[in-house]
Amino acid sequence: MNHPRMHMEDKTLIQISGLEIHRGSRLIISDLDFELMEGEVVALVGPNGCGKTTLLESSAGMHTISSGSIHWRYDSSGTKLVRDSEGRRYSLPPMGLTLQKNGMSGEETVQERIETVLKVSGCEFDNNKISELLDCWGLKHRSSDRVSQLSGGLARRLSVLSGLAPALLSKKPRAVLLDEPSEGLDESAKSLLINWLRSLILRGHGIIIATHDSKLISSADRTLTFSDDRKIIFSSQSQSESDFAIPNSTNNIPIRKTSSLFNWAYRMEKRNPIDTINRLIPAILALFLSHTLVSEEDISALGIDFLSALILLPPFISVVIPPALIGRYAEENCGRWWSAVIGPKFRLSSSIIGSSILLPIPLIYISWFILSDNISIANNSVVYWLWLPCLVMFLVAIAASSLHLLVSDLRRSGASIVSLLLLVLVWPFIELVDSLEMIIIDGMSMGISLEEPIFMMFLAGLISLLVWMVSVYLPEA
Repeated sequence: MNHPRMHMEDKTLIQISGLEIHRGSRLIISDLDFELMEGEVVALVGPNGCGKTTLLESSAGMHTISSGSIHWRYDSSGTKLVRDSEGRRYSLPPMGLTLQKNGMSGEETVQERIETVLKVSGCEFDNNKISELLDCWGLKHRSSDRVSQLSGGLARRLSVLSGLAPALLSKKPRAVLLDEPSEGLDESAKSLLINWLRSLILRGHGIIIATHDSKLISSADRTLTFSDDRKIIFSSQSQSESDFAIPNSTNNIPIRKTSSLFNWAYRMEKRNPIDTINRLIPAILALFLSHTLVSEEDISALGIDFLSALILLPPFISVVIPPALIGRYAEENCGRWWSAVIGPKFRLSSSIIGSSILLPIPLIYISWFILSDNISIANNSVVYWLWLPCLVMFLVAIAASSLHLLVSDLRRSGASIVSLLLLVLVWPFIELVDSLEMIIIDGMSMGISLEEPIFMMFLAGLISLLVWMVSVYLPEA
């Protein structure tokens, strides 16, 4: 098969060159060259498991590839590499994406979902524009409802609209990737989808759909048919122009991908604070047991280092608990949608978002006041320096979060693997215990020798930082 020229034509939105993808030892796609042009609908057709979804998702940089490269056209800077066989991955330009599963959290509302999609794609909008979009798809009356309250058909309508909206409101041509968009839609919604597809391409947008639906296939300008022997047959068909009216486009605004992810995660946790609860309960339980079962005589016998460990144990427990963000990402492939949108910085951002940043601060002070209440401590300045272990505990928190996210991405993740990986974080915990012991006994000092508390906390932070960097960057290498 001849490989396409190195430079994309002005009207090419996506260029795939020499693509080869394996799943284990199984070859899924072999030596594929493909271009998505402005103003066309391309249907990916074939039996289940033939590679339609793999090709569509790979076009968005979501899979590692054995050979070849994938390039997208950017609005202002020409063509950019999205992914190649050497492991390089870069973020996508604004685009529309609907996955085979809806890719939405059940805790977000219908309006919030559309707002998030438009923010990450840089489309200007207001409440009237969102109401117009939702009204077109029969969702306006459910705008304040959570996604979990929608029926399967309405949730699928929202997911499809989320994929189409970034192109609909853009004045510049954009690519749209739709995986089985008609699944779960009734006949009227399918007709609406086809009309929107044909109208969107008149504005110069390019659309790829993976589908079994005969009506959608018939509405495509080109088809890529996957056969059982891994061959792909290209064909084209003429289509009549659509005169179906769709909402007008709006101006482009600065793209807010990472900030939108932070805002989304904050709203989900504020609405359902399961992460805070999951972390707080075992931490408080540990503190309660320490206060109840450990007496003053026990601490006097075992030493100040034992007291330091008891004080730091509740905040440490709170930061190593698996983040609830992992469960939210797992819901309907929500995390995979965000990963495609954010790109290679997805795990980095998620490790910070999913970590327990604020909770260790009150926990360490509460632990100090409760556990040191009946203990005679000569140094009264300890309370003024407890914020330093809290600062280091933040680095432990993002390291633990990144490890949990790394394991959640493994195909056979399990609690035993998580436990073994988290053992690495016992080292910074021990360093913090030693540093707090020295502060309690001798007070805080700013010396830089190996036996000074400030150096021990620096070492604890450095270890945590290294664990975080390996967990975040190694999988993308």
